Amino acid sequence: MKSQMDYYLKNLGQDVPASIVVFLVALPLCLGIALASGAPLFSGVIAGVIGGLVVAWASGSQLSVSGPAAGLTVIVFNAIEALGSFNGFLFSLVLAGGLQMLLGFLQAGLIGAFFPAAVIKGMLAAIGLILIIKQTPHATGYDASFDGDESYMQETAESSFFELLEALEGISLGATLVSGVALIILVIWDAPAIRRINWLRLVPGPLLAVVWGVLFNLWAVENAPAWAISERHLVALPDLGSLSNFIGQLRFPDWSSVSNPKVYSVAVTLAIIASLETLLSLEAVDKLDPHKRVAPTNRELKAQGLGNLLSGLIGGLPLTAVIVRSSANINAGGQTRISCFLHGVLLLVSVLFFAEYLNKIPLACLAAILLQTGFKLAKPHLFIEFYRKGWNQFLPFVITVAAILLTDLLQGIAIGMAAGIFFVLRANFHEAITLTQHGQNYLLRMHKDVSFLNKALLRRHLSSIPDDSDLLIDGTKALFIDQDIQEAIADFLQAAPDRNVMVELQGFNVDNVAPGSGH
Repeated sequence: MKSQMDYYLKNLGQDVPASIVVFLVALPLCLGIALASGAPLFSGVIAGVIGGLVVAWASGSQLSVSGPAAGLTVIVFNAIEALGSFNGFLFSLVLAGGLQMLLGFLQAGLIGAFFPAAVIKGMLAAIGLILIIKQTPHATGYDASFDGDESYMQETAESSFFELLEALEGISLGATLVSGVALIILVIWDAPAIRRINWLRLVPGPLLAVVWGVLFNLWAVENAPAWAISERHLVALPDLGSLSNFIGQLRFPDWSSVSNPKVYSVAVTLAIIASLETLLSLEAVDKLDPHKRVAPTNRELKAQGLGNLLSGLIGGLPLTAVIVRSSANINAGGQTRISCFLHGVLLLVSVLFFAEYLNKIPLACLAAILLQTGFKLAKPHLFIEFYRKGWNQFLPFVITVAAILLTDLLQGIAIGMAAGIFFVLRANFHEAITLTQHGQNYLLRMHKDVSFLNKALLRRHLSSIPDDSDLLIDGTKALFIDQDIQEAIADFLQAAPDRNVMVELQGFNVDNVAPGSGH
């Protein structure tokens, strides 16, 4: 326990600045996602606070950040409408949390290990491009809606691209100047020359970007009103002022909904979708972790289940591990779970005591932070790297990126998974059986597992053997030879004498296989 505490204290210098960055990114997302979900604004903040204070410690991941996810907005919106009240929805969320914990105990987290690396990297690149597309309007002062910043969901890809083009036409001078200078600050602060100076490393670049935006806008309001940023383009946090007001905002489940069958279908949907999003994000965070730590997936499902159960009990939105905030955490230099925990503390303290001051932050500053995060997730070098790995890696990667951009996160991942599985099967299909020739001598070798999927390939190889040849079928390297494959070989053995083909089997036999049944 002491060594763990020493580890946290040793990294505190990096975790504290990272927590401020995550807090600044999470705050408008929590509010915007609640708005898009048709839920009380405060419910998004509650979910963010629980993600930081509770899930950060229950989870086995050091860098993953949990909170309300844009990917669930449509499900939540429709569920509230179907159940007739937000309080009825909270009962579903409590049940969903319990189901997620059960999935964790049933070891369902192993599903996360089946996502191909190309698909995970494709998801990250797509999210990076989505951030750039969705944050450009905020950076230019065109739009103040954060409801789709992590996933299209309610909006189509087409409308998002049109919004991007319109944002470039409807530029607000003040917001564009703030985001432009903020981006320059972030780029300079990432330069190796700055990173080598210890005392400068203690000051997070995103914090400087926010300070610049606030100071500029305060000056512009007094001295250059044409350049001032309007209130609708500033952070909008409810000003509670005290703990009693905070408690007064809490909402509780409607336990009488127990007799409504829709409650249970909503709970099952929430549990499955939230678990999938969490496992995807966890895989992605493990890939981004500079220390390459691997988080236990079953423990993560239990942690998320606990978080959702508590969120449902006190009026919060569903939460998952979220990749945008986790990426911002890693990008800002976060090292341990302390950064996620402190972001939860900051969310809680901010709504209690500092809403008046935080509401002076221009959204353009936060857009600049997310634009930089988006670029780091979708660097051109990443596309070049996968292209060099070959088509079996590059195509699933590109298909995942395109599918997410044209649909939404979960549909895109499903399409990417289908592409990944296709190329895995294709690679195994060609590698499982090889045929080599030396004069009239042929060697047909079976590698690893040879399943019924390889039967067509086997028949093609066997049919290419000419008359009056010698054939050695080598199965010494095969760990498994499917019954269908053995039957196809038995059929060939029966017909071979008619063509004067001499066949020798090595490493296996087909004595117990009845010929003729493989046709």
